[in-house]
Amino acid sequence: MRKKTFAAAVLLAATAGLALSACGSGDDKSPVTAVSQESDSGKPATVLDQPFAKPDMVLTDTHGKKYDLRKETQGHPTLVYFGYTHCPDICPTTMSNIAVAKKALPKAEQDDLRVVFVTTDPGRDTPAELGTWLKGIDPQFVGLTGDFATIQAGARSLGISVEPTTKDKNGKLVSVHGTQVMAFSPKTNGGYVLYGEDATVDDYTKDLPKLVKGANP
Repeated sequence: MRKKTFAAAVLLAATAGLALSACGSGDDKSPVTAVSQESDSGKPATVLDQPFAKPDMVLTDTHGKKYDLRKETQGHPTLVYFGYTHCPDICPTTMSNIAVAKKALPKAEQDDLRVVFVTTDPGRDTPAELGTWLKGIDPQFVGLTGDFATIQAGARSLGISVEPTTKDKNGKLVSVHGTQVMAFSPKTNGGYVLYGEDATVDDYTKDLPKLVKGANP
């Protein structure tokens, strides 16, 4: 089932269509609901006129250690995505696309790039669960979990909507979250490029060499 909706983000709404995705439990291979409104530009990336500040979040990484997002990614090209490991489609596809594209970079740039996956379902996504899931995609990816209110506030600071995990009328767990990837510049640490869920491996492969340098794609 598909329907249209809009996230409440004035700045992002002015520059790109936003997407929300409500996914079912891992036992159901089809999404309960997919909600999207894409930009008419036809381009996978939207360069924002007013970059967003990196979220001020201290969460827990896959090793059970505190991870200060701003401190740990300072001066590094950084991609941030909010999703969850039980998502049957969009989340694993997005992370896999980035992982494949990342391999095309020189090793030094691969090591410099920070790809941060912040769970929208901390009740189920423990550090161990996140670690196992991300290891199968790219061991260098950072997985973060923690207090839902902190996660939700961090996402909202980027204009990305995240709602608590709930059960639908059939008893299936549903997590509703924005499907955007935000790229942060290593020069300014500002979130200046936004990708929608339709961004492909080729899109990221083409853009990452510029993003790691803080240039516009």
